[in-house]
Amino acid sequence: MSIKLIELLKHTKKSLFSFELLPPLKGQNIESIYHAIDPLMEFKPPYINITYHQEEVVYRDAGNNLLEKKTIWKRPGTVAISAAIKSKYKVAVVPHMICGGFSKEETENALLDLNFLGIKNILAVRGDPQTDSKVFRPEPGGHQHTLGLIEQITGLNKGIYLDEELEQKTPTDFTIGVAGYPEKHPEAPNMRSDIHFLKKKIEAGAEFIVTQMFYDNEKFFSFVKLCREANINVPIIPGIKPLSTYHQLNFLSKTFNIDIPEPLVKEVLKCKDNKEVRQVGIEWTIQQSKELVKFGVPVVHYYTMGKSDNVEQIAKAVF
Repeated sequence: MSIKLIELLKHTKKSLFSFELLPPLKGQNIESIYHAIDPLMEFKPPYINITYHQEEVVYRDAGNNLLEKKTIWKRPGTVAISAAIKSKYKVAVVPHMICGGFSKEETENALLDLNFLGIKNILAVRGDPQTDSKVFRPEPGGHQHTLGLIEQITGLNKGIYLDEELEQKTPTDFTIGVAGYPEKHPEAPNMRSDIHFLKKKIEAGAEFIVTQMFYDNEKFFSFVKLCREANINVPIIPGIKPLSTYHQLNFLSKTFNIDIPEPLVKEVLKCKDNKEVRQVGIEWTIQQSKELVKFGVPVVHYYTMGKSDNVEQIAKAVF
């Protein structure tokens, strides 16, 4: 299935259901992915997102009180998994393409692999800093910012390759999406600045936006309003994640720089265990989803983190 997502988003008459998956950890098989997907296919997702994870630096005990620095890739396989899902479920896939860990040459080759597989949609994101750094560092010859990555993909769509001497250069035909931040990117000085740079990405060729997770719909509504005031008129897809453990209350807030609404916090703190927390998260996300559908979003997009049982319960109540 090689549907271009932007055409679907432009013509949909109701809010659709979609979700995002992580590739399995190295050593696990693809069946874990299928187990997460199978229960959700009854809700007819028009596409599935697959994240990309760059290599990480870890330090391991080398003996004699010494540490050995190693570079490992914990979740490889995004391109192959995208192809497998597309083939098995006959559904469009939206793999992430990141700046981190790629030179421009490696980016071009990865894009060509996706193109040969008939994958027409990409979510372009910078990626997080490496685990041993607070500051994002691109690969030598790679992109510092998402804007450069978008420009490269857009160029390839016009038949512009890095090697200018190539003959018979065939253009690709990717639809490009980007991330949006209802509570601003952690590195942005303020919301207006964040919107300014988001608009540059749209002007460079991005055609839809998928937001970072949020738990307060008013944050999303305000973000959409700011985008429209800035003449950003592409489809904006809300991304949400059901809260499922006590740990996530602080972890998600700190990691993703988001607020957890006080009513949700109070309900979680009443819970005796994570089973009760998971149910609170399901109920909160059902109400959140229904309000977003009423608002008229083109898609409600769920971050599953590889687990689908709670998302299945939410989808049954909403779609």
